[in-house]
Amino acid sequence: MHKIEKLAIIISHPIQYYTPVFQLLAKQLALKVFYTWGEQSIAKYDQGFGRQIEWDIPLLEGYDYIYLENISKDPGTHHLNGIINPRLIEEVEEFEPDAILIYGWASKSHLKILRFFKGKVPTYFRGDSTLLDQQKSFKSVLRKYFLKWVYSHIDKAFYVGEANKNYFEKYGLKDQQLHFACHAVDNERFSQGRKVEADRLRQKFGVADQEILILFAGKFEVKKNPSLLLEAFNALNLANAHLLFVGNGVLEGSLKRNVDGLGAKKSFDYTQDDSIKKRIHFMDFQNQREMPVVYQACDLFCLPSKGPGETWGLAVNEAMAAGKAVLVSTKVGCAVDLVKPGINGEVFKSNDLDDLVKKLGELTDRKEKLTEMGIQSQQIIQNWSFEKQVKAIVDTIYSDAK
Repeated sequence: MHKIEKLAIIISHPIQYYTPVFQLLAKQLALKVFYTWGEQSIAKYDQGFGRQIEWDIPLLEGYDYIYLENISKDPGTHHLNGIINPRLIEEVEEFEPDAILIYGWASKSHLKILRFFKGKVPTYFRGDSTLLDQQKSFKSVLRKYFLKWVYSHIDKAFYVGEANKNYFEKYGLKDQQLHFACHAVDNERFSQGRKVEADRLRQKFGVADQEILILFAGKFEVKKNPSLLLEAFNALNLANAHLLFVGNGVLEGSLKRNVDGLGAKKSFDYTQDDSIKKRIHFMDFQNQREMPVVYQACDLFCLPSKGPGETWGLAVNEAMAAGKAVLVSTKVGCAVDLVKPGINGEVFKSNDLDDLVKKLGELTDRKEKLTEMGIQSQQIIQNWSFEKQVKAIVDTIYSDAK
């Protein structure tokens, strides 16, 4: 038996959803995280939010890490040449890992690691891509061959859910190479009671106790499709509901202009008067310490994504941990795993206004129904924890070493 003692993790930059995983892994084996984007990723300009983002929770505590030099002229994860590390191979070799876990392949350095260590050190992969945007074309055929080549360099992959598993299978990984390691958020942080603050937030926007608050939280970008939610809310013209958009992004201006135009026939065909404007609200991007309050203030969380490029949708985990009903589109990767129609929420056909209007109307006809669904959400999400994710990773690596 080859004893596993040292694990190298290759990842672009610190991410709030992965730091707790690294902290738990570090308690069980010698861990070193290699951040390939470089130190410039600490406070980065987020294209989706359209602003500089600095997370307000510690991301670099409780585990060993190194920022590698990145000599890319255009550093980032948005293109293949965005991460080029001259000393990545040498740094990893000096650590002498017994296993390597790589997050994402789409950079020159990550591909270099996959190729160099194939057959030398057991190599594991983590990603959350899906086939939900797949369309047949010549380009997709080329991509299929390329991705089969990429994944031929790994020993095993940890999939986050069923849609992600289907993706890995399409690109050549066999069943024995795939191990489930659930996607997770800090369930405890999002479930801790912040009722006083949540009630204060509802009061700020004039949402009465008996009224329903529908929440969209995330990047205001095309693939998230917040405009469709606005259109559906306007079509229903619910007297007992409010809609809150939390975030920033490229669609912010158009969303706000559409709200300003409500009640004027030129904007949408559905509105009878402009009183609906008073029930639509906006908040700028809220950092991690404040997001539990935002989720707890709402009654229903909606992620209406249409893609392309939507993956899991970890905001759904957060909303469920906060005890909320959820409404998501079929393009959201977690839909099949986390949303149980009629039990903790609903799933609507992506970019289908009529289906969204129908499901939104059904969910908001009785606030007590949403409360009951929220309780179910919180129970379901308990099985999707950092602890279970880490156990799956460690058990697989140790088992392979026997």
